[in-house]
Amino acid sequence: MTVLLTGMAAGATTPSFNNTAVDTLPAVEKKAPNSTYKPAFRGQTRVQGAKTTTPYRVNKIAEKISAPFAIVAMPDGRLMVTVKSGYMEIRNRDGALIKKIIGFPPPDLVGQGGLLDVAFDPNFTRNKMIYWTYSEKQASGNLTAVAKGSLNEAAGRVENVSVIFRVTPALNSNLHFGSRIVFDKTGNLLVAAGERSILEGRAQAQLLQSGLGKIFRITTSGKPAAGNPFLHKQGAMPEIYSYGHRNPQGLDVNPATGAVWESEFGPRGGDEINIVRAGKNYGWPVITYGIEYNGSKVGNALQQKSGMEQPVYYWDPVISPSGICFYQGSAIPEWKNNLFVTSLSGQHIDRLVIKNNKVVGEERLLSDEGERFRDIACTNGVLFAITDKGAIYRIGR
Repeated sequence: MTVLLTGMAAGATTPSFNNTAVDTLPAVEKKAPNSTYKPAFRGQTRVQGAKTTTPYRVNKIAEKISAPFAIVAMPDGRLMVTVKSGYMEIRNRDGALIKKIIGFPPPDLVGQGGLLDVAFDPNFTRNKMIYWTYSEKQASGNLTAVAKGSLNEAAGRVENVSVIFRVTPALNSNLHFGSRIVFDKTGNLLVAAGERSILEGRAQAQLLQSGLGKIFRITTSGKPAAGNPFLHKQGAMPEIYSYGHRNPQGLDVNPATGAVWESEFGPRGGDEINIVRAGKNYGWPVITYGIEYNGSKVGNALQQKSGMEQPVYYWDPVISPSGICFYQGSAIPEWKNNLFVTSLSGQHIDRLVIKNNKVVGEERLLSDEGERFRDIACTNGVLFAITDKGAIYRIGR
């Protein structure tokens, strides 16, 4: 398999960021934007460049995995890969397949649907419980469902499977399932759901009685989590944590602050990074920095509106941001608490340097690989990224 030596020599003179702003490198984005929209604040887009100075290695450790969606670190440091057709794979840190896991409810294999994300119970070493999302067929279309079950690794299957939550209403669409799932610091599940792309779903991103275009916070039994912002609001889904999202495909918890960060696809332009806060409205489709795919304006072409949150960062043109993770570990010190974003159409991994909840630097990694990077995991100071072609890259010292 291909092994690449990447990074600069330890004594290189090009400055790095190390979580401080350095006014030396130009922005990494060179293409013209799709619109003439202006950012709401300095550093919201096309921030100055960053460059990693610590030497690191990039190894392609696996290939030809069939249509993967997620790569997630298991509590013991191994990797769980989800395959959209309906199974998962346990792989070691060298990429070798250890076990195929079956027994999942069959997903609705249309468009962006399939078996999607997976999360491990905080008490996994004791209870062996895992949680996953998938597209589920319904009489009226399909939807994003959340299920759980116990992992019997020796038998290669999940057992005692139950569906604990469904993102209603179901629609006839094969797009924008969203579908990332992570545990927050309180032991509750955060579930990201898209608005299903079609106009019927798009409008519902602003409606609290609909589950489309939302991030939910639920218990491990699928119930509304205590303290949810709309728990006692009449007519609202009590599981909703935030709303006004388009197609969120990245979720992670910032280890430095405990805050939840999210990546979200825009249309043409307007890909976003958001800090997700309880009860907040993230604006779609009322405000956006993107335009329609046909070049027309979205709605009234607003980028700001009272009561609606601004993204921490946005891209125009798009990079198609999917999975995200915060770097944890000391192997590459300048990466500490940086946010890494997988890019599909951009075909790279985006490194965002964060300071005081602002993006102060941006670097593009692995852009010469020609891969659509789908998801990324960070474990023990190493990044593991998976691509739509089914390759796994190990990035670290």
